[in-house]
Amino acid sequence: DTHSAARHACCLFDTFARNAGQSDRSDKLQLTSTGSGGLAELREQLDDGKASYAYVRVQYANDKESKREKFILVIWIGPNCKVMRKAKISVHTADVKSVLRVYSMEVPAREKDDLKEEPIIVKLRKVSMDAFGVGPCSHRVYNWQAGGASYDGV
Repeated sequence: DTHSAARHACCLFDTFARNAGQSDRSDKLQLTSTGSGGLAELREQLDDGKASYAYVRVQYANDKESKREKFILVIWIGPNCKVMRKAKISVHTADVKSVLRVYSMEVPAREKDDLKEEPIIVKLRKVSMDAFGVGPCSHRVYNWQAGGASYDGV
């Protein structure tokens, strides 16, 4: 559930079951790991041949007195992920978003380098400023894309 996922710094969900006897073709979504090491630990946990979702707490400071915590939803499609699994990910993503509804930014990742902390924090700062009407684009919704941010006018 969302509240229990929020207690951990990182929760990794896979669209297959790793238990013996269940096929890689299974569409069952299950929690496969949790951690407290943030994006660095998540990068180590991700499998290049799998598609996974991660709900990650990212902490950062804008100055000495402020500390922020934001959640991001990572949609991981490893570079060696099978074609059918890649095709199913868009359907599964809608289901995941219906459960994990509270996050500041969605981060699609195809390479582990897409999950480097600094570029994500830069985007989170921008999204946070825009949400409070401080930034130049406060009326826009940001979707993180590998290689940059895109936005949809609202």
